[in-house]
This record gives sequence, C-alpha cells and structure tokens, in this order.
Amino acid sequence: MKYRKFGNLDWEVSALGIGTLRLPTEDKTLMSGAVIKEDEAIAAIRYGIDRGINYVDTAYNYHNCTAEAVVGKALRDGYRQKVKLATKSPVSRITKTEDFDRILDEQLTKLQTDHIDFYLFHSVDGKKWRNTILRLGLIERMEAAQKAGKIVHIGFSFHDSFSEFKNILDSYDKWEFCQIQYNYMDVHNQAGEKGLKYAASKGLPVIIMEPLLGGLLANPPESIRREFEAYDPAKSPANWGLRWLWNQPEVTLVLSGMNAISQIDDNIRAADESGVGTLSQEDLAFIERIRQKYAEKRVIPCTGCSYCMPCPNGVEIPRSFKFYNDAFMFDDLESERKTYAFWKRGQASACVGCKACEAKCPQQIPISSWMPKVHALLGSD
Repeated sequence: MKYRKFGNLDWEVSALGIGTLRLPTEDKTLMSGAVIKEDEAIAAIRYGIDRGINYVDTAYNYHNCTAEAVVGKALRDGYRQKVKLATKSPVSRITKTEDFDRILDEQLTKLQTDHIDFYLFHSVDGKKWRNTILRLGLIERMEAAQKAGKIVHIGFSFHDSFSEFKNILDSYDKWEFCQIQYNYMDVHNQAGEKGLKYAASKGLPVIIMEPLLGGLLANPPESIRREFEAYDPAKSPANWGLRWLWNQPEVTLVLSGMNAISQIDDNIRAADESGVGTLSQEDLAFIERIRQKYAEKRVIPCTGCSYCMPCPNGVEIPRSFKFYNDAFMFDDLESERKTYAFWKRGQASACVGCKACEAKCPQQIPISSWMPKVHALLGSD
C-alpha cells in the first residue's frame, strides 16, 4: 500500500480508503431498505485493513441508517486502533440546533467508539450551508464537539457548483479537510478540478469520493471496454480510473465503495502502482480519448454551465440532463433511475414549460421540450 501525507497531521493516510455506501446487501440495492450482509461486509472491511488501508468512511444515512452499526462491529477486536474513522453529520435531517448533538451521540454509540477522527457535514451545497449550517449555528456545535473530544477533525463533503465550493471554503478558516466528487468524467462538474486545486492551494487535504462514478467507470459499455483492452489488457478500467486520480499531487485520499474481495485486491494493486507523475503523456492522452468516447454517446448537448438556473419552478435542469445523458453514455438506465429517484427535489416533472431557461441557454437547447422526455425515461410515475 502507498501512503500520502494528510495535510499538517503527523500521520500518513493510505492512498486507498474504504467507503461504505455500497456494502454487500441481500438484493444489491443501495441506500434502501435492503439488509446488509453483515458477515460479508465485516469480512471485506477487515480484509482491506489487514492489507494496509487505514481510513474507513461511513455516514449516518448510508444503507437506510444501518451502515454505521455494521462499521462499528467491523472495527471491534482491535481494528478500531488500526484506522482513522470518518462519518458525517446528516445536514438534511437537522431541523433544529439540538439535532446535531443528539445525532452525534447516536453515531458514537453505533460506531462503538468514544471519538470520530474525521467528522464531516454531509453533502453540503449552497442552500444547506446558508439555510441549515449557518442559520442553526452548526459550526459552533461542531467546534463544541471537537472541544469535548467527541470529534477530532472538522470537514465537509460537497455536491454543488465550484462557486459555492469556493464560498464555503472561504467562509470558515478552520476547515481541516474536504471531500469532493471527482473522476475523469467529472473534471468540470461540481467542484471539479478547479475545486481540487483551490482547496489544495489553501493547504487542505482533499478526499475523493465517486472516483469511478458509482462503479460506472469500472464497468464500461462494450465499445469502450475494447478500447481499454487494446491499450493495455493487463489493467482494468477501474485501475485506470484510480491511477488517473493518484497521478495528481492535490489528491490526498481516494475512497472506494468496495463490496467484494476481488474489488479490494484490484484497487490495492492500482494503489501499489500509483503515484504522482506515474502516468505518461501517452497514458493521459488515452484517458482523454476515453472521455471523448463517452461524450460522443451523450444525447443532450448540455455542458452543465448552469446559465439556465435557477428555474422558477425548482427544476434542477443540468442535473436532470446529466442523469438522462449518463443513462445512454454508460448503458445503465437502471442505475440512473435509482439516482434520479433519490434526488426527489428538482425532478424534471416540475417543469411547466415556461421557457424562461431557454433564452439563457448558450447551447440553445429546447429545454422545456426535453423535460417530459427526461421524466418519462427516468421517473417512476
């Protein structure tokens, strides 16, 4: 296992961390009522730790609020002492200030620990930052928990635009780390490469989530799989996606939601082969070619610029288009339907055809005509 410096801490983190959003379940569904296969999950977590992984990430919401308890069981028998443990404050569930402390105490009980090493505000966007975290004084509650020894380091995970990411980073000078979605298909989405480099320029360790886009980049369509096999048959698509991240000096840690021993072995091999500057210019050009191959499968020419926003009826236009395009790009309609269903707020069905967005779209996309098609493909009603 390779290790990297974690900011100013006198500690090095394994290049690969264990994410627990995708633990093995009875029916392979995620973040639902499906029951986790505890024995398999515990065995997988311990297998990774035994092979050098020293960072385990979970969250209150994962697997219908059951993942933390399974992680707590996995970290018995001396495993807690071998890792740094991260979990998250579920901002979307907090409606009053007291909720923060109540939920934190519940998490400590589930995780069977007296402290959490890295505690994050979960899935922060601009609205949650302003309307919940700032309005309810949750920064002060986070600092009080840190002073009480319940948590050690303060950070946040993020899903929104770069401008909101920069604002949140600049609005509080005691952040100790952050977590963003980033992969070779999300270079310009959400915080993106600009956010990665901006956070690193401020000295913050940056943790990467969704490095393989929820597994989509590990299981490409057949036409793209052939490209990987022709370039280097010895390396899997997942290997390429992970090493592309570790090639960048700003990346501190990559989390992977591994739910099988074979995935752990493959990802550890990738970590062992990784390092800043280990990919050649030819390798990087190959990844760029793969990105373009995916882009050619895109149906709606949306660039995600968000000039169409905000929608007066609350439709999350770029996000809706992304889910629609991803269904075709990755030949995985089922996954995109699940993701679309999870993001209930802002679905395409809320469009009333006012066309206010169309006058602002640089790509001149007939947005109001596309919205019924998006919901018809992805929606369940």
